[in-house]
Amino acid sequence: MLVLKRLIAFLASSMAILFAGTAFAATGQPHPWEVGLQAAATPVMEDVVWFHNFLLWVIAIIVVFVLALLVIIILKFNAKSNPVPSRTTHNTMIEVVWTVVPVLILVAIAVPSFRLLFYQLKVPAAEVTVKATGKQWFWTYTYPDAKIEFDSLMKQAKDLKGDEPRLLAVDNTMVVPVNKVVRVITTGADVIHSWAVPSFGVKIDAIPGRLNETWFKAEREGMYYGQCSQLCGRDHAFMPIAVQVMNEKDYAAWLEAAKKKFATSDDAPKNAVAAVESAGAQ
Repeated sequence: MLVLKRLIAFLASSMAILFAGTAFAATGQPHPWEVGLQAAATPVMEDVVWFHNFLLWVIAIIVVFVLALLVIIILKFNAKSNPVPSRTTHNTMIEVVWTVVPVLILVAIAVPSFRLLFYQLKVPAAEVTVKATGKQWFWTYTYPDAKIEFDSLMKQAKDLKGDEPRLLAVDNTMVVPVNKVVRVITTGADVIHSWAVPSFGVKIDAIPGRLNETWFKAEREGMYYGQCSQLCGRDHAFMPIAVQVMNEKDYAAWLEAAKKKFATSDDAPKNAVAAVESAGAQ
């Protein structure tokens, strides 16, 4: 019994460390010795973190329960304690319990799981639309409403400034306003890529000849990093994603400057957005 108590205490302390790592990790990028998920910056990611922690508790309770049963069986039902073997063939109540209880556990997991899935997939009315086109091996961002487009390539180590992270910093970041619903339309120009930003709870494939869409609503300003999450060739590991979340005033100033620097007259992005809306209507 003492061993079981110590095991429970160890599991409790381990989970406390895990949750602490999740709660207090700096937002936007991974850090050395980080145990938990990156800190949430969007409502979707907050739900992802909650669901992750919920599952961790469920799994931990099941593990402790099964371990306790094994210990009881080893101590109580060994040959020394039971020189005369039991002739029990079945127990109806136990069979009902070990069938019903797992079903209830799976239902308890399925309900929030499906709720989170639908929440992620249902794109609300967007205030900003950005098209992300995956290419070998960089991203092209198009703002169809503002008619701007630019490439975003990883910075080389010699070009890094200040505390910019190696393998994650880019020359041109995707910029969005804080507390605004951002719709991201993805496609691929050559092979399948995947646009993923952990702090946003976003991961969606960019497939050639197909348009996918997702959304996020960043609730805190700052720089958020991600990477292509689909093996896409030789330099897959050097295809980072950087999203800078600004307040509305700074975003408006950036947008005006970007219209001059990255102006495009190409109507394809606008048509792409129309195609997504048409597909959604159908």
